[in-house]
Amino acid sequence: MTERKPPGVSFESWVDKQIREAEERGDVSQLPGFGKPLPGLERPYDETWWIKAKMQREGLSVLPPALALRKEAEDVVESVALARTEAEVRRVLAEVNEKINKALLMPPEGPPLNLKPFDVEATVQEWREARERKRD
Repeated sequence: MTERKPPGVSFESWVDKQIREAEERGDVSQLPGFGKPLPGLERPYDETWWIKAKMQREGLSVLPPALALRKEAEDVVESVALARTEAEVRRVLAEVNEKINKALLMPPEGPPLNLKPFDVEATVQEWREARERKRD
């Protein structure tokens, strides 16, 4: 842990000393991303870059709830296509259908939902047929 700055020592020299000692111990070379270029340097400067990066890392969205649910329903179609088992397909569909049904009973803020629950049996059948086509 970093020690406190001693009285009478300038911040610059104290910080420089801390960095130099960390480099000598090899702590700097153990940091994640050491020796790699900083991500996003090719993009124009954005004052809110750190907010956007944190939201992306944490999987947060600023979409209204109805649009976020629409996006999730779109993503489910992709998830079903990539699912390895029928049980996984059913689980993914059940999770999103539960959210859709809840939103239909108590509509969320924002634009109209314009969604209906997925037909699990029909979707599972389509998934089976797609897997059969891939095998042939």
